[in-house]
Amino acid sequence: MNATPPGAPRITITDGPRFALATLTVLPVRGVRWDRAVAGVGMACAPVAGLVVGVAAAAVAWFLGTLDAGPALVAVAAAAVPAVLSRGLHLDGLADVADGLGSGRPAPGALAVMKRSDIGPFGVVTLVFTLAAQIAALAEAASPPAAALVAALVSRAALTWACRASGPPPARPDGLGATVARAVPLPAAAVAVAGACAVAAGAGALTGGVAGALAACCATVLALSAAEALLRHCRRRLGGVTGDVLGAAAEVAATVALVTLAVTAG
Repeated sequence: MNATPPGAPRITITDGPRFALATLTVLPVRGVRWDRAVAGVGMACAPVAGLVVGVAAAAVAWFLGTLDAGPALVAVAAAAVPAVLSRGLHLDGLADVADGLGSGRPAPGALAVMKRSDIGPFGVVTLVFTLAAQIAALAEAASPPAAALVAALVSRAALTWACRASGPPPARPDGLGATVARAVPLPAAAVAVAGACAVAAGAGALTGGVAGALAACCATVLALSAAEALLRHCRRRLGGVTGDVLGAAAEVAATVALVTLAVTAG
């Protein structure tokens, strides 16, 4: 991991998970360090936050299923849990990136559009279709609880990979992007992503056997590939990543994972 600056407290085993949970969820976490060294450990632990969110979404979907709730209601609830537990920041980032890229302006102008507090037409349309796709995919998935868990886990693993040392640079000198971009050593990022893939495969196997495990692995690969494609496009258009771009990458990964699981369920 990144070296601790001289004179700074040593990084403890709980600093990384606390940073990940405080940054990526609404859970109350005390004593969080916000320096770049801890950010590297924290973003390597992003799948841990994804697992927490995914388990919560899966639990809601499972509970409603035991009450014989219809697939549409189960899907809406399962899609709402990650949005609530992430403060809606990833969805907001997706809308901002859609507005910035859709503006057609050069990088400085697009970044200015993204920084505004309002959401424009590109952002609204993108949010509507993204949430519709997530809900429809959850309703069609062979196991909505497993699909919700896999999507939340993989979307946060995409953040770890986005923040790898060889990844895109920050587009601004300040903000979350500047803190976490290129903060995770490549070996740590690879281990975190491999671990997330293994957990996703295990979740798929519990509900769908070998076919479920293969579907979860396929969903993971496609989700991470889609997030990487977005990151590369933003690097070309914006010069790098921001907190909004990272949020958008997470939502793209979650949506692709869910759609893949829905398609393979057929």
